[in-house]
Amino acid sequence: MKTRAELLRSKGYWIAKLQIELFRELDEFKKKKHMNNSQLAEYLGCTKGYVSQLLNGDFNHKLSKIVELSLAIGKAPNLVFDDLDQYIKDDCSFESNSTSGASILFQNNNYSLSA
Repeated sequence: MKTRAELLRSKGYWIAKLQIELFRELDEFKKKKHMNNSQLAEYLGCTKGYVSQLLNGDFNHKLSKIVELSLAIGKAPNLVFDDLDQYIKDDCSFESNSTSGASILFQNNNYSLSA
């Protein structure tokens, strides 16, 4: 089993984290606008199958596509580059001060993250 620090150093963790965030934003937009998947697909100018992929987390987009999707739903795609060692140190400090670690952030929104 990987330690939290090892997990935070893995590519899979960060890809899954971004996929979850994009899913959350698209799902929130869809609910706010009272849309189904077909209507969201039409709004985004893509197929219903593609929307299903997005909402299932089954994608690995180019950065330009993430920006395009974000802007289409009125969100600013703000990517931040933090020092990894400091991020891990801060994350571990948070985890030691919490009974369930970072998972509580996703648990409250019914999302899960695994890598």
